[in-house]
Amino acid sequence: MQYQFDFRALLPYWQDFLAGALTTIEITVFSVIIGMIIGLACAMGRRSNLSILRGIVGVYIETVRNTPFIVQIFFIFFGLSSIGLRLPIIAASVFAMVINVGAYTAEIVRAGMDSIHPSQIEAAEALGLSKIQIYRDIILLPAIERVYPSLSSQFILMMLSTSICSQISAEELTGVANNIQSNTFRSLETYFVVALLYIAITYLMRAAFFALGLIAFPRRRRLGLGV
Repeated sequence: MQYQFDFRALLPYWQDFLAGALTTIEITVFSVIIGMIIGLACAMGRRSNLSILRGIVGVYIETVRNTPFIVQIFFIFFGLSSIGLRLPIIAASVFAMVINVGAYTAEIVRAGMDSIHPSQIEAAEALGLSKIQIYRDIILLPAIERVYPSLSSQFILMMLSTSICSQISAEELTGVANNIQSNTFRSLETYFVVALLYIAITYLMRAAFFALGLIAFPRRRRLGLGV
């Protein structure tokens, strides 16, 4: 079998590739920021003394973690529209990703919080720190520092999952690629370019998280732990 590569056919679409990559980054940024806030709240709720709150948060987390992301986004975009709650494509994509990111972030952060030894909390209480100070400085911040590499990896995986948003016609990178290959009939070249763009975005995010880790967790830098 002989195949003639022709990347020149893709040159007129370079702006479309760029627009798709930017949309992918925008969806990811909004989803990560909002999902992180929800995840932190759910992690604290999962460790709450209120059994009802623990139960509600637990149902949310287990439901999200035990269903495919494509089912979640279909439920939000197609399911809600059937009862009159139709969301714009990008809004539905962000909404679905926020729900997904929030659940996984909650479990990662909760694991970090559970790793804090009770003796550290007892020492903080002996020093007269308030409950807010103990939760913030002794439990939450050290927990996030410990699980920061896992959080970074999870956020990058969610960036890659934006490709599923193309199933509801979102014009992110994969959605744009689907349109381009249907116009040019150069599927191999199109998805080769898309793969390179995803790799570039991944390394860009890794660099951003590394820089953020150096700023937010200077102790890791002093200990030579990196992020």
